[in-house]
Amino acid sequence: MRKYLWAFVAVTVVAVAVVVALTLRGLTNLGADSASGSGSDSASDFGSDSDSDSDSGSGSDSVTGARPKSETSPDPSPESSLSPGPSRTCIGTRPVHGLPTLDDNSPMYRVADHIDKLAAGGYAAVYTGMAVNNETQTRDVWRIPSARFDADVCGAALKGVTVRLHDTDISRKSLDKLFDRVTDDMNRWDGTFQMREVGVDERGFVLVGVDDPDTARPIVEKAYGEEDGRYIKVEHVDQASALTG
Repeated sequence: MRKYLWAFVAVTVVAVAVVVALTLRGLTNLGADSASGSGSDSASDFGSDSDSDSDSGSGSDSVTGARPKSETSPDPSPESSLSPGPSRTCIGTRPVHGLPTLDDNSPMYRVADHIDKLAAGGYAAVYTGMAVNNETQTRDVWRIPSARFDADVCGAALKGVTVRLHDTDISRKSLDKLFDRVTDDMNRWDGTFQMREVGVDERGFVLVGVDDPDTARPIVEKAYGEEDGRYIKVEHVDQASALTG
């Protein structure tokens, strides 16, 4: 009987030892798995952040690439609210002597002379005006959108010159006609307000300088109608000057 009792005790001890060993091994593996899992999650998180940053950077580059740097440049006139950013910017690549000139050898004026010739030729119906910024070597051109005109202007841009193209909805020919109408009325409202100057602004409107813009503006808008009136800007000027079209 005692023999069987000792055998039972021995089996029990062995069983307990096995259970304890298995438990300890399980706890060790669990800790290792937990550490491994944490490292995997961390790596996954970093990978996700990296991908996100990469995607974000790619998106940002795409946006930047689609928006020419010079669009952030100031307009040549202080009245920037009247001059929205350019719809297209062309960086000149042609050699300086790629365009002829009679008066000035600088790239800026060679390009200007070429644009003037385009405007006086087959593009008179779309050309509105042009301004120069000597500090930035930039030519700003306002025109009714025309793929052919843009291609001819950009294709002629010389190295060192930037051409910025702005959208309008009126040609210089139409502005000149409106300018003539307003000029004929210089003395029309004497006694109500004084019209001191009239000029064509290259951005696509006729500038009317008066002594009292609050009084003059509704009168002028009514006189020239809604269609033409939207191309007239009435502003205050201190004294008359020799503005011309």
